[in-house]
Amino acid sequence: MLLHLSTWREIEAFLTRSRTIVVPIGSNEQHGPTGLLGTDWMCPQIIAEEAQKDADILIAPTFNIGMAQHHLGFPGTISLRPSTFIAAIGDWVRSLAGHGFEKILFLNGHGGNVASIEAAFSELYAEASFARRPAGFALKLCNWWDLEGVGQLAQEQFPVGHGSHATPSEIAVTQWAYPDAIKSAAYSPRIAPTGPIREARDFRARFPDGRMGSDPDLATPEKGGELVKLAAKGLVQAVNAFSRESTPA
Repeated sequence: MLLHLSTWREIEAFLTRSRTIVVPIGSNEQHGPTGLLGTDWMCPQIIAEEAQKDADILIAPTFNIGMAQHHLGFPGTISLRPSTFIAAIGDWVRSLAGHGFEKILFLNGHGGNVASIEAAFSELYAEASFARRPAGFALKLCNWWDLEGVGQLAQEQFPVGHGSHATPSEIAVTQWAYPDAIKSAAYSPRIAPTGPIREARDFRARFPDGRMGSDPDLATPEKGGELVKLAAKGLVQAVNAFSRESTPA
């Protein structure tokens, strides 16, 4: 069930049978010469929308702008500051919790978001802790590549040249979902270099075409479909397990 394609009455009815919601979250940033700028928010959205086709789970609109300051040297990247990102997550959670959602799972597609998502969770829990009251909700972060079996499958599909940014696994997921948007390019070197992540100017100098340790040319729509199907199954399992966790009143 997709929240943005539902009415308020349908959401009110959903809340009588479940208090759990999934929020896809990612980033709009460069992904090398062939990776779509929306890759990091599209991947969790693609997986979440696939999961809800066969399960009674609710998917919120995608939080599609994240922590991408180090990619601002490449046109098309849009980034938030950490403080803005944390504040926005807080307002999303307060809005959803106010309607009665008790379990809010963020399905993340960008590694650079992790620290700030966890900081946002800490801020929200601190509000309740300092007020000496229960929060009334529980928050969970799941990276889509950490869902059951997904990392192992990606390693089997791409034993060499997977890397850490503009990876063939994430490119493959978008190729499966958007075959008309598949791009091609000549890579030199075939496998990109790796190194530290700092500010945008430094990143562009270290990684001139935007890739980190990866060979996106290994991606295929077929491999992407395998990843999506497995990740969707893993997401349903993660949502069900989270929903079963007790939440103090």
